[in-house]
Amino acid sequence: MPTGTLYTVSAPSGAGKTSLVQALVENDSQVTVSVSHTTRPMRPGEIEGINYHFVSRDEFVGMLGESAFLEHAQVFENYYGTSKAWVEETLASGRDVILEIDWQGAAQVRKQMPETVGIFILPPSQQALLERLTGRGQDEQSVIDKRMAQAIDEMSHYVETDYLIINDDFTTALKELRAIMTAERQRLARQQEVHGALLQSLLRKQ
Repeated sequence: MPTGTLYTVSAPSGAGKTSLVQALVENDSQVTVSVSHTTRPMRPGEIEGINYHFVSRDEFVGMLGESAFLEHAQVFENYYGTSKAWVEETLASGRDVILEIDWQGAAQVRKQMPETVGIFILPPSQQALLERLTGRGQDEQSVIDKRMAQAIDEMSHYVETDYLIINDDFTTALKELRAIMTAERQRLARQQEVHGALLQSLLRKQ
């Protein structure tokens, strides 16, 4: 069984990361999205194991002490983390794994698993991003300015990844994301795992 590939997909808020990843996994049975652990309360409509693994603060701290997370972060009063054991088990089963994660989390993951493939998604312009962030136009200008400043800071970290996608046209961006997956699956080491017997037979002297 060939080992799967671990991907981190990062983007500023409003770049379309989640929509692209969802569209990808809907039509690709070889890839799955990691479900994070969190200490925040479950919201209406959320499902345990689908949206998040909901755990208590004490449970999360205990997992931290056991080095159970590939990466973790604190957002306001809540903790979020990616299970290292689940990722390793899923990759060992031959499936690819996507972590939808910010650039800081991606850096943590790469430190533990240097073979991780990093993908960054950017909007086609600051104006396009601004329009996506403002939404219905109900936020105060100070809030919008803060979001844009944060997004610009996040976007500067695209240089730390392996692939860059500009999400101008959704269909084109999705094709590019699929192309990355296809190319990674054709790498020599993975093809040798998948087609080891065939390769040996092809080189067998008559």
